[in-house]
Amino acid sequence: MPETHSTHFTSQGQRCAAWITYPHSEGPYPAVVLVHGFGATHEMRLDQYEQAFANAGIAVIAFDFRHIGASEGTPRQFISIPRQKADLDAALAFAASDPRIDPTRIALWGTSMGATHVLLAAAEHPQLAAAVVQCPVLNTMNAALSSGFRAITRLAGPITSDLIRGALGLPRRYVAIVDEPGSTAIVTVPGAKEGWYGMVPPGADFDNRVTASIGFELIKLNASRRAGSIHAPLLVCVSDHETLMDPRIAAKTADRAPKGVAIRYPADHFEVYHAPLVDDILHDQVAFLTQHLTPRPLDEARRA
Repeated sequence: MPETHSTHFTSQGQRCAAWITYPHSEGPYPAVVLVHGFGATHEMRLDQYEQAFANAGIAVIAFDFRHIGASEGTPRQFISIPRQKADLDAALAFAASDPRIDPTRIALWGTSMGATHVLLAAAEHPQLAAAVVQCPVLNTMNAALSSGFRAITRLAGPITSDLIRGALGLPRRYVAIVDEPGSTAIVTVPGAKEGWYGMVPPGADFDNRVTASIGFELIKLNASRRAGSIHAPLLVCVSDHETLMDPRIAAKTADRAPKGVAIRYPADHFEVYHAPLVDDILHDQVAFLTQHLTPRPLDEARRA
């Protein structure tokens, strides 16, 4: 079984906790950088992807965004889309600088909200060899509406308060990341709280709060618009019974990407992480990454 080693890289002067898993075969390896979902940390079921990809001969880099999990950053649980984009750029640079990794064969993988980051990065990094997203949340306004208009209005006060507090340097205003329907939280669709906590292994902690100002950023974020600018092969794993976003958005994103392909699964947002579906999804993702990260004869000749 490939071993996962703790490491770190720097993003805008702060330390991002990272984990790297090398295959047992000889390098230089292709690599995939994993991007987790909203408020999630490395502990939350990324190990199954690390092992599957490393067993297929692909090095795997995972990390916690700043302010989250094992990474630096205060205030804690502060989520900012521009800051997280900078963290992902730093993770890609970290992967490319590793002498055991082939910088021409680096892919991105993103789950849930991490899929938004993958699409935004893939549109801006044409050198990427491939990208994979699963149960993607790509249009966060659509995702917000899935909780209902009342859920959005309940967040208006906390969002305004946190924006003012942040501007004045005061302690931040927090809301829950996920909670039951009728609560004040970023996500309140039925079953979401059980799904989120079902990602947390025994003995691990999940800090179920976030600075409320992120709600303002999410209202206007739509990564699916960038699909046409993604020229790397893109695999979109669509959950047909998606609970956090209209699954047609994910399927259309694959259609708009020049090299996009969609595979559909009879899953909701959280079933993709658990048996038996996770095995099928991992099989398809490994096949896709292997196909696009395997060097062609001309590539080998250029490196020789």
